[in-house]
Amino acid sequence: MTEPFDLIRLYLDAKRSLVLQLSPWAGIPLVLLVVLAWWRLRRRRFKLVKLDVSLGGIGTAEIRPTIEDVAIAHKIWTELVTRKAALPIDPEHDVIVEVYDSWYALFGRVRELVSQLPPDLVRDDPATKELIRIATESLNLGLRPHLTRWQARFRNWYAQQADALRVKTPQEVQREYPDYDALMADMRAVNQNLIQYASEL
Repeated sequence: MTEPFDLIRLYLDAKRSLVLQLSPWAGIPLVLLVVLAWWRLRRRRFKLVKLDVSLGGIGTAEIRPTIEDVAIAHKIWTELVTRKAALPIDPEHDVIVEVYDSWYALFGRVRELVSQLPPDLVRDDPATKELIRIATESLNLGLRPHLTRWQARFRNWYAQQADALRVKTPQEVQREYPDYDALMADMRAVNQNLIQYASEL
């Protein structure tokens, strides 16, 4: 029988077998060690990363990301490269309203991903704060200006082209937009910046 405060007891029993007894109190330090190890692993940092983000004029940033930062950056990267954001725009085949739908969905998804970061990191960790800044400013300063300038005007014009769409493809119709060349040039410039942003992530 163990004494009340014997945490660990090692002895030979009557059959000469080695017996290791752990007091229930021994579990407390063990649990604390496991929690501490998990916390340290969770807060493990990767090497210093230098980002150069043209989108939104963000420029150069250096962060030493945590595991959570890397996970969120990977999810944002996935959103970019699987939408018409970081895939090259093809004026011959892409439909502008579908590109706008994809960009709009990207806003909501990035907002959702950023909100998943743990509050203590958002409040206290410089790398997490920088990742949030880059994620939000790249959209607000990089993508939103194009959408503000062009999206409503183009959608309004395109909605009035029902008759033309009966006999022409959407690509043919959208090329008839009065400011098509300027819109497309701006869209492709934003698209190139999104591709570069995804590459940095």
